[in-house]
Amino acid sequence: MSYFKHENAIVETEDIGDQTRIWAFAHILSGAKVGENCNINDHTFIENDVIIGNNVTVKSGVYIWDGVRIHDNAFIGPNVTFTNDLNPRSKQYPAEFIKTTVGVFASIGANSTIVAGNTIGKYAMIGAGSVVTKNIPDHTLWYGNPAKFKGYVCNCGSKLTNDFVCEKCELQFEILQDGLKEKLK
Repeated sequence: MSYFKHENAIVETEDIGDQTRIWAFAHILSGAKVGENCNINDHTFIENDVIIGNNVTVKSGVYIWDGVRIHDNAFIGPNVTFTNDLNPRSKQYPAEFIKTTVGVFASIGANSTIVAGNTIGKYAMIGAGSVVTKNIPDHTLWYGNPAKFKGYVCNCGSKLTNDFVCEKCELQFEILQDGLKEKLK
């Protein structure tokens, strides 16, 4: 085994990447795929039809249901809630669960709810306690219930100025028809 599994974790899948750490009371079902160098914290549950990329952090108390795809370097804060069925009924299952995607380097703050079928774009930031009810574009900051657009964020996670400059790392961006893009120097 090339990953760490706490003695009180249940890992039913064989598809866990090298150097991943799985902590106490996490439960990962047999069909799940977890990439390399991930950190799966205490009291998490990962269902069968879930794919998690490399370098992903999943904090404590997160349940990741069938149909969720989390790309490389994403951060999932404590007690984030994913849904996968817009019309749930006990013992009545859809033919296929709705897909939800979390983009590369996206961050989701603690206690947020991600409604099924939405995509959170790359480098996007969701503030703590938010309810995501629509697709979130790349490099954008959203928070509230329902989550509303609050600005743009840099690759480093800092909010950009009104001139689309990051005061922390000094990257500059511009708005193009297909979204925010880093200006080449």
